[in-house]
Amino acid sequence: MKYYSRMSLLALLAVIPFNGFSQEREVPIKYGDMEQWVTRKIHESSIIGGNTRLLYEIAPTQEVDGNVAYENMGGSPWGTSNVMAKVMGIVKTNNTVYKEKRYHGYCARLETHIERMKVLGMVNITVLAAGAIYLGDMKEPITSTKEGVKNMNWGIPFTEKPKALRYDYKVKMSGEKNRIRLTGFSKKEVVKGQDCAITVFYLQKRTEDAQGNITAKRVGTMVVKYDKNSDGWENDATYEILYGDITQDPRYNPEFMGLRSVGYARNSKGESVLVKETGWASPDEKPTHMLLQFSSSHGGAYVGSPGNTFWVDNVKLVY
Repeated sequence: MKYYSRMSLLALLAVIPFNGFSQEREVPIKYGDMEQWVTRKIHESSIIGGNTRLLYEIAPTQEVDGNVAYENMGGSPWGTSNVMAKVMGIVKTNNTVYKEKRYHGYCARLETHIERMKVLGMVNITVLAAGAIYLGDMKEPITSTKEGVKNMNWGIPFTEKPKALRYDYKVKMSGEKNRIRLTGFSKKEVVKGQDCAITVFYLQKRTEDAQGNITAKRVGTMVVKYDKNSDGWENDATYEILYGDITQDPRYNPEFMGLRSVGYARNSKGESVLVKETGWASPDEKPTHMLLQFSSSHGGAYVGSPGNTFWVDNVKLVY
């Protein structure tokens, strides 16, 4: 499979499907056909049952047995929301991304669920976890519920300007009218608004200063949300990437497509820092990074509706 290693992660998906060009070229994102998976066998602490849990990662097929912190393998650009945590010395896992049979191969199944860990007199944690796959990686182990987002390195180097994003998908919604927030230690809160599965694709032009702070201008944007069940698989769904300042475009949705400062990346010093978007790049500027994420829920960390499920396969860029 051909792959352009300088691809980067930040481009948001447009809400209106793309109608195609008379001449186009598809470039699959490496391992985006979801055919190869690493299976990790993690042994949870005996104090919470000592179960062996399987975590799945998108990378060359192999099995890893043992409580080893995962780093992207085989040149895979994909991270997942599947993580090993070690809280107060207790090893616990979260698995919200699964490999699933599809035809003669596999796809990715992303699920939103509630994860619990209770040890009398030590810790009592209940969190909502959405299933997500993204371009980037996660630093393990997670040691607190506050570290999950910060440990995520979102985005990969990328300097090209594709016209669209294309993939196969299937969606099943929970049917709940509102979402919930469960952060681990606080009580369950109701978050108004129906949950949705969402795809986010950004292209950014990043700059790092002498202190290691990272700022970015938004080059390309494409976001699409799914709030209804699909009628089976939708193959070759294609969405146009919008370039430059899109605030006057009728497809612009400020809630999902506006400038943001919520994602983290590792700077040249190896430190995790917040990437602050400072403005819109001109349409002719080249990006430095590409961001792509598929998620079974939206609204931020620990927010969503249990039961939401989002299947993804055959992820490609269109030129």
